[in-house]
Amino acid sequence: MLPETTDVLVVGAGPTGLTVAVSLAGRGFDVTVVDDQAAGDNTSRAAVVHARTLEVLEDLGISGRLTALGIHARRFTIRDRDRTLVPVDFDRLPTRYPYTLMISQAVTERVLLERLAELGGRVARPYRLESLTQDAEGVTAVLSGGSTVTARYLVGADGMHSTVREQAGIEFEGGQYAESFSLADVRLTGGVPDDEVVLYFSPAGLVVVAPLPDGTHRIVSTVDEAPRDPDVAFVQGLLDSRGPRRERAVVGEVVWGTRFRVHHRVAGTFRAGRVLLAGDAAHVHSPAGGQGMNIGIRTPPPWPKPSQPLSAAGRRIWTATPPTVAPSPCRSSPSPAGSPGWPT
Repeated sequence: MLPETTDVLVVGAGPTGLTVAVSLAGRGFDVTVVDDQAAGDNTSRAAVVHARTLEVLEDLGISGRLTALGIHARRFTIRDRDRTLVPVDFDRLPTRYPYTLMISQAVTERVLLERLAELGGRVARPYRLESLTQDAEGVTAVLSGGSTVTARYLVGADGMHSTVREQAGIEFEGGQYAESFSLADVRLTGGVPDDEVVLYFSPAGLVVVAPLPDGTHRIVSTVDEAPRDPDVAFVQGLLDSRGPRRERAVVGEVVWGTRFRVHHRVAGTFRAGRVLLAGDAAHVHSPAGGQGMNIGIRTPPPWPKPSQPLSAAGRRIWTATPPTVAPSPCRSSPSPAGSPGWPT
């Protein structure tokens, strides 16, 4: 399953890494993804896919599959308990996707993985990156168990605590916000909509309530010290003090919950030779607006401008189909040709 050589080795099989792999495999590159988990995570974590992200994923054969599986939330409101302060309707957006797609990250990853398999890409598990070396021709990665893979390029999509970034000697500047966040997927009854995302403001703090396709709701709130495993009583207290009053939202079950703190960090460069960074390995920020996963999917690594693709299939596809993903607006080291593109 694990090849000795590949055109591009992607470290990290989350949404960002899988999107990079699908895009490359669809253009004829031989791409291998490795991940240190034995299987994909089955918790929801990110739960929002925005319209622009769906537009980017459309050419990869992903969007139609996702939109069939998620909730099309066409409205977002900011409320003071029962009073609507700011209604935001998405119906007039100039896009084929005039809504926020509410869908579990686990489902998004599954769809990307299925598409990658269709295109001949591979994901090898569980393999942890131990070290890497590079020269003018490529990168050699040493993985757990002593296996090695040599690639023309290596993409680090292995998250905020990126081993790739550390091995490449790239700084990760920034800090951490003081607030802690509580996140819980719960079963609710009562005064919450099942087709709309709501941000409640109150003197006690904010809480976001968003529907998910399996009939649960995602509850996210800022608290001074969030519990590691939020229970029914804790989440109920958040909704009672910050959520709707006229018709109480009642928590019947906490399906899954966690806590987290928010960092704001940016890598000193997104590229060091033939090692490139993507997603949270390159930049992390506030979860406000649900942009983390979306930015990772929409922002490609800073490839050098292609002189010729790596394989005969790649040459045919490159000349027929230019990249559809917009270049990164973020800080990166300049490529030899001075602009981002695809591997050479």
